[in-house]
Amino acid sequence: LWSGVLALVLGTLMALARTSPRPFRRMVGAAYVELVRNLPPLVLVFLGYFFLGSQLAAALDLHARVLALPPWGRDLLDLLLGPPSQFPELLSAVLLLGLLEGAYVTEIVRAGINSLEREQWEASCALGFTRGQQLRFVILPQALARMLPALAGQFISTVKDSAIVAVISVQELTFQAMELSAATYRTFEIWLTVLGLYLVLNALFSLLARRLEARLARRLGRIGA
Repeated sequence: LWSGVLALVLGTLMALARTSPRPFRRMVGAAYVELVRNLPPLVLVFLGYFFLGSQLAAALDLHARVLALPPWGRDLLDLLLGPPSQFPELLSAVLLLGLLEGAYVTEIVRAGINSLEREQWEASCALGFTRGQQLRFVILPQALARMLPALAGQFISTVKDSAIVAVISVQELTFQAMELSAATYRTFEIWLTVLGLYLVLNALFSLLARRLEARLARRLGRIGA
């Protein structure tokens, strides 16, 4: 979930950079996409864990900060993020998955923005909108309806790709299945259950995305009428 949110935010920012009229911003966005898409995900996960997550957690002194929270705050963090002892691994997983998936979200959002007719930009410019207002009120609402199916597919891909962080002992579904399989030797039953859980979870996301897409289409249709 947190990786998907980070990927959406990062991907949107990089897509805005890639469609910016300023060459330097376009160069930064293109460099990010090309760098991330051409590196092996597993290598990035290990690099992020050993050189980013653990160092960042130590620099921020996360463990001491968590202990300084009131009991209800620690309980809330435990519910949302897991046990504090797993924070370095979780931080690495969220940052790395968000970084990896953000590159693909960047291209989806960029394609959605570029799919709109040039007249949309010209009409909003004629109304005196700044570029930020053009994006906020005219371009992005229409682009969202067009790119929502691809974004939903990418979010589902993020859920599936989360299995890769089991290699750094993040206690997600695949890691728990590996631990349970080693303890019970019921390999077939456990992995069949994991398969079913992933299938149900992703099917629910797909259904939610289709309903949201239909709702946006109806809303834009009413506005156009």
